[in-house]
Amino acid sequence: MDQTFALRRKEIVEEQPPVSRMVERWPALFTETQIYDEFSRVASKNLRQQFYEALDRHTPSLIRMMKSKRGKVGQSLEGFLRQIDSQVMTVSSAGFVLTCAQVPVGILTVISEDDPNRNATSLHLNPTSVAVILEGEIVLDDLSSYAEAFCLLVGLIYALHIDYPKSMRYSFEFIQKVLLDIGQTKLSPKMQTLKNSLSS
Repeated sequence: MDQTFALRRKEIVEEQPPVSRMVERWPALFTETQIYDEFSRVASKNLRQQFYEALDRHTPSLIRMMKSKRGKVGQSLEGFLRQIDSQVMTVSSAGFVLTCAQVPVGILTVISEDDPNRNATSLHLNPTSVAVILEGEIVLDDLSSYAEAFCLLVGLIYALHIDYPKSMRYSFEFIQKVLLDIGQTKLSPKMQTLKNSLSS
């Protein structure tokens, strides 16, 4: 993959091929090792190490900040978390394929139907498997955790030169600029405030 990097990068940046074509043309790129290697080639950073170190460093502050939110933001966050806890998706296999096709970027959680502890908590904390969806296709599956899936998703977005989804733009910018320290050093006022809050 090192030897074909320049060719692959030129194709990705200039032609912006769909993910399905990239999976066919460069299948090795969709393995964990190659995603981390490709990210390193593109961004000159060790994605796995930097992502997990930043996650470990900032998680306590993020949790503390979320718990301290009051007013409308706190109520919205509380309501949102309750909604997530109560959601369990049950669709037919045809419905599942249609649902995935409508997801440009996502993380899919799989839980066992035989699991006696199957409930909203196990859905979020103890998945049987986690998968990454890009352009409506599952490109990586059988991942062991959300953190691993999200880390690989960030790597794929960089490797495939994919624009951040508009609805998640600020989340990905936070990961890029604050957690991974990549790109512009100038942050928006809100992003700078968040970064300062995490550092204190």
